[in-house]
Amino acid sequence: MQKLLVTRNAEMMKRLHTYLQRRGIPVTVSEHGNQLELWLTQSSYSALAKDLINEFKADPDAAEAELESAPAATQPAKVSASMTQQLLQQAGLVTIIFAALVSLIFALLNTQLATAVFDSLRISDTFTDLPWNQPWRFLTPVLLHFSLLHFLFNVFWWWYLGGRFERFYGSTYLLIALVFCGVFSNVMQFMVSGPYFGGLSGVVYGLFGLAVVVSWQRPRHPLFLPMGLIAFMLVWLLLGYTDLLWVSVANTAHSAGLIAGLVLGVALRYIEYFRKKKQIS
Repeated sequence: MQKLLVTRNAEMMKRLHTYLQRRGIPVTVSEHGNQLELWLTQSSYSALAKDLINEFKADPDAAEAELESAPAATQPAKVSASMTQQLLQQAGLVTIIFAALVSLIFALLNTQLATAVFDSLRISDTFTDLPWNQPWRFLTPVLLHFSLLHFLFNVFWWWYLGGRFERFYGSTYLLIALVFCGVFSNVMQFMVSGPYFGGLSGVVYGLFGLAVVVSWQRPRHPLFLPMGLIAFMLVWLLLGYTDLLWVSVANTAHSAGLIAGLVLGVALRYIEYFRKKKQIS
């Protein structure tokens, strides 16, 4: 992520954001206090983005008119990109690598190696002992998925929430969120049900809770979630505690992951607050 512009002029920012997107530049707008920030999500577009911004600032009307009159074939619009390119643009390196790893494990769980893979990745071999001598097991259950629907649901939300989070906050923060939410949700689920569980749902709900907190009352924040989506995730969480679903759900992992994400979200907002306060002083 690279910050390109800061302004209080909402109308100008809206026009510039639209102009750059129509030029095929991957940008997003965030809100901090009474200021709007324009961010570039892919550094490879940096030089072109700066040139276009300067061109737009010199004469916004002329820049927009030139765009309207340009032949459609000469505009590097996103719509001409392949579906794969568009998907990759929505994620960072950690998001992509971890999604690939989860996919690989799911494929292996549907082969003759399934038992060996499960035994090596589950949190513990007993119902009482945490794996202090094999600490990676605190996290590895997030790689396990036992049905196609379970796998697709979690990978989709990991890509959607994790990708947006990584693009805005960076890979390090996503790794911290992954480990913290994953370990906490796994340990809580183990305490309730023993070692026979798996899934990325605790991390997904952690990222969901984190996104809600950091974007609360900040509708232009890149992680802002519409109320309908928030309602869906919460209703799905509550349905897990009923007998209405056709699958077994690791409810404790979902709830624990959500709590962990809310805590991280509060911590991140404090970090942002103190950084901003330091910059002002």
